[in-house]
Amino acid sequence: MAHKSHRQKALAAQLEARPEISLVSTPAPLAAESSMDVDDAVLISSASTSTAPAEGSASASASASASAGASSSGFAPLSAAQQASVLKNEFRRVPIPPHRMTPLKREWVNLYTPMVEQLGLQVRMNVKRRAVEIKTSEHTIDSGAVQKGADFVKAFALGFDVNDALALLRLDDLYIDSFEVKDVKTLHGDHLSRAIGRIAGEGGKVKFSIENASRTRIVLAETNIHILGSVQNIKIARDAVVSLILGSPPGKVYAHLKSVGARMKQRL
Repeated sequence: MAHKSHRQKALAAQLEARPEISLVSTPAPLAAESSMDVDDAVLISSASTSTAPAEGSASASASASASAGASSSGFAPLSAAQQASVLKNEFRRVPIPPHRMTPLKREWVNLYTPMVEQLGLQVRMNVKRRAVEIKTSEHTIDSGAVQKGADFVKAFALGFDVNDALALLRLDDLYIDSFEVKDVKTLHGDHLSRAIGRIAGEGGKVKFSIENASRTRIVLAETNIHILGSVQNIKIARDAVVSLILGSPPGKVYAHLKSVGARMKQRL
């Protein structure tokens, strides 16, 4: 019993030594009120910030729609016609072979007239450099006018007639294909001469027949062969010329060209 009483006294002493804890504290309502104020402030600020992006997006869309017709510099965009009229200054120099300088001087009026009137280019003949110089002007409208003019002069320099080369200015699907006899077969001496003779024919009959059947124009300049026409027609004429170089008789080439011409008429 004495031992129990001693334990009870020790527990009582420990309980008395502990500080009293009150379950109700006075500053708690103030803290609750402050937390409520903070929550209300957070709610108000979040609501204001949620409405701000909506107003900002609406104003941004309105400003974007208002400035849709104006560029970043504040000026209205150019129309298609005005954009086409604004071109950079382009310059092109086309070299002329020495043996084509005399025909160039003879046909100079027929050469520069369509380039000046149709394309609005500035053209001059540089006799010292043996070249034709082409440059854009304020009257140039087409952005590809300089390239068309250069192709026109180059076709004349290769040996085509002015009227044939003029088609390059009027049509967009015409090209020039150039190759040599040695690209097809290596020939020397009389064999090379006979191959060129087979292509030309007596009085140029074979060449004219190929031109009429394939609707192209062919120029024989020694061992160089130039063909003017569309992609499909150039292929037909080139196949005929290659067959003649390889040794096919003209009669066989004529028969093939007739069959090809009949197929082309059926397609048309």
